[in-house]
Amino acid sequence: MNQEDQDDKTEEPTARKLEEAINKGDVGKSQEITTLFVLGGFALAAMMTSGFTATHLLEGMTGFFANAHQVTEGAGHLFVMREALVMILVALSAPFAILIVAGIVGGGMQHRPLWTTEPLTPKVDRISPIAGFKRVFGMEALVNFAKGLLKLAIVGTLVAVILWGERARIDTLVQMEAALLFVVVKDLSLKLLAGVLALFFFVAVGDAIYQRFAWLKRQRMTRREIKEEFKQSEGSPEVKAKVRQIRMERARTRMMAAVPQATVIVTNPTHYAVALKYEKGMAAPICLAKGVDALALRIREKARENDVPIVENPPLARALHATVEIDREIPVEHYAAVAEVIGYVLRLKRRRA
Repeated sequence: MNQEDQDDKTEEPTARKLEEAINKGDVGKSQEITTLFVLGGFALAAMMTSGFTATHLLEGMTGFFANAHQVTEGAGHLFVMREALVMILVALSAPFAILIVAGIVGGGMQHRPLWTTEPLTPKVDRISPIAGFKRVFGMEALVNFAKGLLKLAIVGTLVAVILWGERARIDTLVQMEAALLFVVVKDLSLKLLAGVLALFFFVAVGDAIYQRFAWLKRQRMTRREIKEEFKQSEGSPEVKAKVRQIRMERARTRMMAAVPQATVIVTNPTHYAVALKYEKGMAAPICLAKGVDALALRIREKARENDVPIVENPPLARALHATVEIDREIPVEHYAAVAEVIGYVLRLKRRRA
């Protein structure tokens, strides 16, 4: 993509554009957040498992060193190496497990799990020397380089300040016994980790904000792309079918809600039903609802529930269903037949009264 095309991307990305980018594996993700969680996991592992790890290694190594003269060549060396490897793996299993979980949580908090092979798909721009030069010396690469130098300088300064304040204790480390040495080293390590974690918290938050901004900027669209996407969405048969379905459902809901207000339901006993309303002062009766088969059955059931008269007149029911629209007056040619039906219903109501 040339610079001119990039400059034309002035419009905010649509939801569909963002979803497509995510499905391709392009997500706004901060590596510093993952680093922060890994450092936090390391600090947690140091506090929770350092005693067990040190004790396990100390006991095992003491036994090895005390009996080193008894190890024979050949099979004896292999046995010792295997035992030492198992001992180290057992001692470090808990810290490694905590680090792995911390790394997974750090990545999962930023985005839902995603499986895609899009980043592995060969692309021409990945082997293009010009594109490679832009990736190495582009703005994003320069920002990452500057960010790395800044982190190195700040962390180095922080470590130097903490160690300088502890220089008196550090000078006495060579004179301490092993047990006390472990306690002092653990205390210094946790103090360094706490300082680095506090620093990385602000670095991670700032980088997460920047990465989100950079990702949204990378997904910006031109006006032409937005128009094309709109055309594709509107022209999609699936979308049109869904819109039609929603409209039909809403129309049916409105019709069924209007049936209790009808004056009469004209039906063909098994196929058609048309709900008509007429009140004094109206120019002509209007159609509140109509339907065939299952919908007609629902209209009749709704009418019975609300004591709306039902009149069987198959020819009139079929004619009205074919010619009258919802919420519209009946055609002139049906005035006489409908007037006869409504008159019959009104007379029936007076007799009942």
